[in-house]
Amino acid sequence: MSELVEFRWHGRGGQGAKTAALLLADVAFKMGKHVQGFPEYGPERMGAPITAYDRISDREIRVHSNIYEPDFVVVVDETLLHSVDVTKGLKKNGAILVNTAKSSEEIYTQLKGYQGRVYTIDARKVCQKTLGKYFPNTPMLAAIVKISGVIEEHSFVKEMEASLRHKFARKPEMLEGNLKALKMALEEVR
Repeated sequence: MSELVEFRWHGRGGQGAKTAALLLADVAFKMGKHVQGFPEYGPERMGAPITAYDRISDREIRVHSNIYEPDFVVVVDETLLHSVDVTKGLKKNGAILVNTAKSSEEIYTQLKGYQGRVYTIDARKVCQKTLGKYFPNTPMLAAIVKISGVIEEHSFVKEMEASLRHKFARKPEMLEGNLKALKMALEEVR
């Protein structure tokens, strides 16, 4: 990957979209990539729409702005499809990932004429089976890594395990569930 790959994340405050975007940047950085990962802040509060961004490249990144024409869009909350133009600027050769139990065919009708690739994952189901609680950012992160190919899957899981071991040093029960969620999401995205 020598080209610049850009991601835009849409979620609601408290769902972990910002955290997932920063984790993606962190893992890519640890793998030797040049990265930017940043949220766009406004008067956000729990449940309000938020946006976060990632840029990943093998070369130095010289642009420092929001991302207006992303290669990939991640929608952590399906209800945002009705209130936010999530496909705005999305490249036709890119893709969108939506957290939903619906199929990609069902989601197409809600995407304002977008004709590119659409992927879905039921992050709620993944979380219930692996964590027992609903934290959609972990499965969404794994799913976008699989779709984008920006990081090799095995290396991604290995780096995430190291990161999660550190993060959950005092909560080892969370480590196992999050690792299972990552692995299950890599298989469940469709």
